[in-house]
Amino acid sequence: DLGYGDVGCFGSKRFQTPNIDAIAADGIRFTDFHSNAAVCSPTRAALLTGRYQQRTGITGVVTAKSHRHTGLDLDETTFAEVVKTVGYTTALFGKWHVGYQSDYNPVRQGFDEFIGYVSGNVDYHAHLDQTGKEDWWKQDALSPEEGYTTDLITDHGVDFIQRNKDRPFLLYLAHEAPHYPHQGRKDPPRYTREKGRTKDPVTLDVYKEMIEVMDDGVGRIRQAVERAGLSDRTLIFFFSDNGPSNPGSAGQLKGRKGQIWEGGHRVPATACWLGTIKAGRVSNATLMGADLLPTIAAMAGALLPEDVKVDGVSLLPHLTKGEALAPRPLFWGLKKQLAVRKGDYKLVTTTDFSDPALYDLRNDLGETRNIVEQHPEVTQELLMLLK
Repeated sequence: DLGYGDVGCFGSKRFQTPNIDAIAADGIRFTDFHSNAAVCSPTRAALLTGRYQQRTGITGVVTAKSHRHTGLDLDETTFAEVVKTVGYTTALFGKWHVGYQSDYNPVRQGFDEFIGYVSGNVDYHAHLDQTGKEDWWKQDALSPEEGYTTDLITDHGVDFIQRNKDRPFLLYLAHEAPHYPHQGRKDPPRYTREKGRTKDPVTLDVYKEMIEVMDDGVGRIRQAVERAGLSDRTLIFFFSDNGPSNPGSAGQLKGRKGQIWEGGHRVPATACWLGTIKAGRVSNATLMGADLLPTIAAMAGALLPEDVKVDGVSLLPHLTKGEALAPRPLFWGLKKQLAVRKGDYKLVTTTDFSDPALYDLRNDLGETRNIVEQHPEVTQELLMLLK
């Protein structure tokens, strides 16, 4: 839930994020990077598989209350499974949110190690989900652990890097912050076994602490890579899973989490790779989370299975050489909301394709001027792409 306007190098004046900013300074900042969805579960399904989430069946939030029976199909190929074919050790610490039952656990999807939670969020101290159930796992078994989730996730990431510095590894570090419940390191539990989610007072000071503790963790991860002597052999890629909820900010963008306006899915993203990505670059290319799987495969020298259709493209030539990506349309859909982007034009409509609105993002990033009547041919082209 980290918004486009919640990071220093993306214009935030409210929060200090020196470590995320340093990734951009030492590498590249992406101004037009998008999560594949405006909420978390479908974004993660697309990230893991390189495929639009509609292909995997994870089109909305996999909730603790109503979706405990389902998850990401085991026939899907994740980036963890791809790199394991060429000898990588893999781990996920933090949030999973694409399957609750042990049958859908990350260790069934290519991850050698998993410590974290399988729901959308947990109490940062009690580690209960929104229904009041225990939700802190080691591998595919519940394994309670004391601590503030943001610190625990970082601790396990640092430990993994230290233990695996002499062999190739892939680390997926999925932070909870700044998702609700709004808790700092010293705040009391918000969720209870009896009631599950309870009242969650929101203050800007606590929200600020949540973001800045997470940023501290990002710095610790980079330090671990540096201490291991791996900075010139490691790509570090940071991005948010969707737009902000209150009191986060989407900056100059319209909309927020759960909406397919730019504020719902254009997210802060930075990357660095010492000696390979030129420091201080700014990329205005239109990219998405599903691009990470083919990028990871290309870096690792791994071939994708012939029967796997991916929608993402490898960003490796763009990252390392600044090569432009081939033009392509991008799509978003959530509940009855639909959007398609081609070049600078974005069309927003509904699942019955009624009342389409067209925006020129180059000249109207805030999506304030509907130009559908001025560009009927573009409107029809984008509607056909959606259909």
